Amino acid sequence: MNGDLRSPLARARGLGSAKQGLHHWWAQRITALALIPLVVWFAVSLVLMSGADYGAVRAWIGSPVVMVLLILTIAVGLHHAQLGLQVVIEDYVHADGAKLALIVLCRFIAVLFGLAAIVAILSIGFGG
Repeated sequence: MNGDLRSPLARARGLGSAKQGLHHWWAQRITALALIPLVVWFAVSLVLMSGADYGAVRAWIGSPVVMVLLILTIAVGLHHAQLGLQVVIEDYVHADGAKLALIVLCRFIAVLFGLAAIVAILSIGFGG
């Protein structure tokens, strides 16, 4: 016996995947909900801009509202994708070292792609 007089439930409270898992679950649902209007806006915008020339698209991206919405779409989309991939990795990769490495790699790639996309949007939007 380890000398701990707490019940097994008391010892388990706040430990394990349930504590982090609930936050992860909510984050994935919130990002999914946020993506609904963002992706609809983006898809409609692409359809409306389908016949536009480069200058018109560049002017469109240069609008502050459009820049913010594009950055939000990319950031939320990449975060949502990273959360989903993390669940797949946690469920199907059983070696702890490989699991941690893949999760870190997945987060790094999401941040890298997000920063590259944001720099590109800002560069196009500000005429660089």
